[in-house]
Amino acid sequence: MATQREDRSFPEGFLWGTATAAHQIEGGNWNSDWWEFENKKDTVVVEPSGDACDSLNRWEEDLDLVASFGLNSYRFSIEWSRIEPEEGLFSHAALDHYRRVCLGARSRGLLPIVTFHHFSSPRWFAAIGGFESPRAPELFGRYVKKCSEWLGDVIGLACTINEPNIVSMMGYGLGVFPPGVQNASDRQVAVNAILLSAHQRAVQELRSGPGDFPIGLTLSMAELVATEGGEESRDEFQEVMEDSYLRGTKGDDFIGVQCYSRFHFGPQGFRGPGPGARSTPMGYEWWPQCVGATARRAAAVTGLPVVVTENGVSTQNDAERIEYVTEALVSLHDAMNDGVDIRGYLYWSLLDNFEWTFGYGQYFGLVEVDRASFVRTPKASAQFYGAVARSGVLEVPTK
Repeated sequence: MATQREDRSFPEGFLWGTATAAHQIEGGNWNSDWWEFENKKDTVVVEPSGDACDSLNRWEEDLDLVASFGLNSYRFSIEWSRIEPEEGLFSHAALDHYRRVCLGARSRGLLPIVTFHHFSSPRWFAAIGGFESPRAPELFGRYVKKCSEWLGDVIGLACTINEPNIVSMMGYGLGVFPPGVQNASDRQVAVNAILLSAHQRAVQELRSGPGDFPIGLTLSMAELVATEGGEESRDEFQEVMEDSYLRGTKGDDFIGVQCYSRFHFGPQGFRGPGPGARSTPMGYEWWPQCVGATARRAAAVTGLPVVVTENGVSTQNDAERIEYVTEALVSLHDAMNDGVDIRGYLYWSLLDNFEWTFGYGQYFGLVEVDRASFVRTPKASAQFYGAVARSGVLEVPTK
């Protein structure tokens, strides 16, 4: 019996892409707070980033891969610690490098989606307090202004700060990101406010510079559910981690949604999904439907168009990756059919790379990377995802 299918079409001009971050793929990012953090003797990071994927040197090969899959956009971050290695000292060589990456993307038919801060900061910035410093918005704004002057005419879309809510929670709540502070909720909330101010300052600087491109914030979101008695805990989490940022995006051009799962709350606060629930190697509940749910909520709260700037799954079973992406895109398509303005979907990540505290023990990539030779080997999921992007049609098997 032939397998029946349902075809779901996406609009012309929809952004189909994949995403990376400088510290996770470039290698040798020794002047950043993350390099210092991961190389401490008592670090919680399972292994240092080292050479990462050597993408500082192999970026053209990476762009060739993205283009070969049939995608039309590539999100990457530029590294502040390379561009401003000491306070007020800017590297024209580093700025020229990232300009070449933007131009290289465009020459391959890829829209360059540039993130200005993706978790890592210069050591000098961390030494003055990082995003706890009242000077942070001014200093981040100055850095963004310099980058805008160099790159603004070649940027396709700009993301100011990647997941600022994760920067604050992991750095001042769980203590597994720099500066490694645990259970400091007051400091976490204060850092949230400074990060939001830094984002708003960056938007001003980008709009006053060359180029004309959409600008937004990317936020880590999850589908948040509560059992009876867990509503208050859920709402408190939602306010600190999501709503305080969503409200601060007024006037932006889009909101970047980054989601991987759903979170459960009971009378005692955050809890696991319960026995028997399917999970991923990251410990997340398997819940690709979070994409549609978070996109709907982000659009409703902000009134802005949505770009799903990250979504994906860590697995060494590539058939599971195809399954996850299929279910995620179905939920996204359902939201679009219901009128939610969603402009694109970027899979995380292009490469198996350095996954922060987890080191190299997680596998989100569409492309396998040999840890010794750096040879890139595309997976079947890359071809699957590329076929959807080229055709604009998702083929969903039905029973």
